[in-house]
Amino acid sequence: MQARRKRNAVIAGTCCLVVIAAVFGYLEIFTRGVDRLPDRPCDGAVDRATAARALPSARSAEERGKLRQNRSDGNFHFACYVRTSGGSVISGEVESRDSASGPWRDHYAKQGYVVDPVEVSSGDIRAVVHPDHAYVYVPCTPPGKKPGEARNAYALSVDARTIGKTRVHGDELRQVLADFAYQLARHTYKAADCQEARTLPEELPRLPAA
Repeated sequence: MQARRKRNAVIAGTCCLVVIAAVFGYLEIFTRGVDRLPDRPCDGAVDRATAARALPSARSAEERGKLRQNRSDGNFHFACYVRTSGGSVISGEVESRDSASGPWRDHYAKQGYVVDPVEVSSGDIRAVVHPDHAYVYVPCTPPGKKPGEARNAYALSVDARTIGKTRVHGDELRQVLADFAYQLARHTYKAADCQEARTLPEELPRLPAA
């Protein structure tokens, strides 16, 4: 009887180890895709942890960032995406604009959403955030331009969004999008050699609840 109990205990313990190994293997192979990306995807533009907060677990993930800049007229465009094998995406584009802060805000606050956007600012830097889109405005005079040449004001404008399923929702997703968009703005501001050469804050103030 004692030998049988011992044998059953050994079998039970072995089964537990197999189950634990199987679960661990599943987590490592099928759910850690984003964690295998570089620490700062998109040519160093964003923090991987920010993208991971938005994207659900997946077997694999890919990322890309590319800056296109016309040195003759100073215009630029930076694009970044992080995409999982499950079809979830967080992405954004940054481009040079000739727009004053007020009209820019009015345009992006009216994007067909029923819910009013959440807004935050730091000096003359502004963010307008909808449930699945975030927009950021940063004054920026591109190389080759003079501030007085602008019809309104030279700036960089960021448009970031998620596509497909997300890990978080509501206020938390809005915050992730705002962080992601602002990281794109900081990276592009430096990469595009904005003439102001100011030091942007590490992050924007936290968003108020929607």
